[in-house]
Amino acid sequence: MTETKSSEQAPENPCPKAEPQKEHEWLHKLVGDWTCEMECSMGPDQPPMESTGTESVRSLGGLWTIGEGTGDAPDGTPVKSIMTLGYDPQKQKFVGTFVASMMTHLWSYEGTLDGSGKILTLDTEGPSFTGDGGMSRYQDIIEFVSDDHRTLKSRMPGEDGKWIQFMTAHYKRKS
Repeated sequence: MTETKSSEQAPENPCPKAEPQKEHEWLHKLVGDWTCEMECSMGPDQPPMESTGTESVRSLGGLWTIGEGTGDAPDGTPVKSIMTLGYDPQKQKFVGTFVASMMTHLWSYEGTLDGSGKILTLDTEGPSFTGDGGMSRYQDIIEFVSDDHRTLKSRMPGEDGKWIQFMTAHYKRKS
């Protein structure tokens, strides 16, 4: 067996433990079990679709939250989803992902918290609702109304570039 010697020394701690920051603490307000009531716009001249569901959010090492949701699609099909959220100090942005059992797209988030400390706006890109095969920009906006009530609003830019909200979900913490 040959021993390789290197003139470079390995760092003392090549993988230092990350410490949660105030942004991580904000995310951990999401931890817990929630009920959800959702309303989605199905397009002009169509009534909104309403559904209910649940979400269970847990912490991963104090640095990430993982939310597992269950509910129904507009056609009544059961849907499961997973949302991960964290904060990247190097980017100075919140980051995360979203996947659901009714879609093949992995939604990747990057976002910021507003000055009030209540509203997290997450930017993402995904398949266009126009059906043309293209991609479009979207925003998911999480707002804490109180410690036990939060909203998630989804929106996309219209033809004029102004944001159009197409989904609102109200989450209430289970007691």
